[in-house]
Amino acid sequence: MTSIVEATGLTKHFGRVKALDGLDLSVTGGEVHGFLGPNGAGKSTTIRVLLGLIRATGGHATVFGRDPWRDAVAIHRELAYVPGDVNLWAGLTGGEVIDMLASLRGGADASLRAELIEEFELDPRIKCRNYSKGNRQKVALIAAFARPADLYIFDEPTSGLDPVMEAVFRKQVARVKQDGATILLSSHILSEVEELCDRVTIIRAGRTAETGTLSDLRHLTRTNFSAVTTVDVGAVASLGGVHDAHRIGDRLVFDVDSDCLQPVLAVLASSGVHALTVAPPSLEDLFLRHYGDRSGAAEPAERVAV
Repeated sequence: MTSIVEATGLTKHFGRVKALDGLDLSVTGGEVHGFLGPNGAGKSTTIRVLLGLIRATGGHATVFGRDPWRDAVAIHRELAYVPGDVNLWAGLTGGEVIDMLASLRGGADASLRAELIEEFELDPRIKCRNYSKGNRQKVALIAAFARPADLYIFDEPTSGLDPVMEAVFRKQVARVKQDGATILLSSHILSEVEELCDRVTIIRAGRTAETGTLSDLRHLTRTNFSAVTTVDVGAVASLGGVHDAHRIGDRLVFDVDSDCLQPVLAVLASSGVHALTVAPPSLEDLFLRHYGDRSGAAEPAERVAV
């Protein structure tokens, strides 16, 4: 597949602070790519580099094969961007802002614009100064989706939206993906990423920690077991790859490394199980495995800077 976004060894320094420290990112055509990391990990800095808003200190980045710093105008004709904190012109109505933003890429599709306004439940006649954060976010999302783009870059796009509107956003992402668009999605809503994304890049302190499909990454983590059984805790805890085995009432609860399941299943089968729940690792499990201890995360000064 053609690479739409490519970053290799990307660095960005703000004085003595390293916001990006050799980050790698590759987004192929037609995919929804999740971009994950805690505050201060470098997500927004990376996106600003890709948009040509700031210049990288080192490394190499391209969007549509072009340099985002030198060719920002040409690149922006083909992409739509929505940040997580939208600031609008206070004296304009929501509809006027939608039309102005869409005009930067050739103008909105009138029928699509009307459909989006209805689905996002936005009153476009209201002045932007009177919009809540969620409604400001809706204006930016409608402007982004109202004209087809080859690449959509979303940085916490559903910030301020209620669950119903989040569902509308997911529906629109699925629509533009079906039309062949590429999406780079940075989000703290892990269930959203898990539902939408084909691949995920997890970053930590300005570096890439993991990249792959959710199926690939799940092999790197653990599966949770909850069994109603008489098996002794020690018999399970002594098996290789078993973690945090304990009892909650009549249930034996523990985690198992994904490549150590067979011996555990054999012990449970030999002792009898009255009920069994097995949960595959979620994206949250993957995320917390990298960030649960917060060690290696950015220092406070770095979190402010990026």
